[in-house]
Amino acid sequence: MRTVLLGFAAIVAVQLGALPAAAHHSFSAVFDRDRPIEVTGTVTKVEWMNPHVWFYIDVENDAGDTESWGFEMGSPNGLIRRGWNHNSLQVGQVVTISGVLARDGTQRGAVRTVMLPNGDNLFGAQNESK
Repeated sequence: MRTVLLGFAAIVAVQLGALPAAAHHSFSAVFDRDRPIEVTGTVTKVEWMNPHVWFYIDVENDAGDTESWGFEMGSPNGLIRRGWNHNSLQVGQVVTISGVLARDGTQRGAVRTVMLPNGDNLFGAQNESK
């Protein structure tokens, strides 16, 4: 019985460990380096979790309507090594994002830089070497 339980525990551990790897993707498969974008908006949500940090901003388009954009950054560990922490972006903060668009045409992008209204740059955010 003990062997069966240990075997079952090992299988569960392997499957749970594979979940983050299954969710990971190639940068160039999702984002297009040849489609740069720069938008300014208000942070509405920050998801500080593996495998990548995501945050969302509301952007006013040329027609005056509000669009919700999502932006991917590096992993939490990678961002911490670059000086970020889970409080670097706050809901309600106005930011200007420089990055690249998603290939699927949705309002998503990968971040290159995040700039505050006073011109302070919150470091580069995306590792495009993947």
